[in-house]
Amino acid sequence: MVKAVAVLTGSEGVGGTVFFAQEGDGPTTVTGSLSGLKPGLHGFHVHSLGDTTNGCMSTGPHFNPSGKEHGAPEDEHRHAGDLGNVTVGEDGTVNFTIVDSQIPLTGPNSVVGRAVVVHAEPDDLGKGGHELSKTTGNAGGRVVCGKLCYWVAGLISFSAESW
Repeated sequence: MVKAVAVLTGSEGVGGTVFFAQEGDGPTTVTGSLSGLKPGLHGFHVHSLGDTTNGCMSTGPHFNPSGKEHGAPEDEHRHAGDLGNVTVGEDGTVNFTIVDSQIPLTGPNSVVGRAVVVHAEPDDLGKGGHELSKTTGNAGGRVVCGKLCYWVAGLISFSAESW
């Protein structure tokens, strides 16, 4: 079992933690908890760079090692980092689980060291007809993000304040 974690931070009290786990060559399970977001759908992606020196703007485009167009998680042709949307409740929080086979934690296409980004708007999954649909899903600005790092339970402890 390989595990990774991203502590997401943003402005105005937006934040959360996202855990990734993968057993062997199987799919990766992503579990997360976010708070401080506006209610509704928000695009959820893995971006190419783990650089957060300029906030979420320095995380680059969606992780796309195969050079495909943007799409839905269930689409054959999509960016590896296209994980769809998370649905935030009226209280501004969301807990979610995503299982995906295109975001491994080891090997040449590992997502470890890259950034997890939550967007301001819904991801149209490449089907919205907007000029940005096939590149970003027209998901709007980057609200909260964090670098994905390997996590070994018991050996590393962290809190959102220490990152």
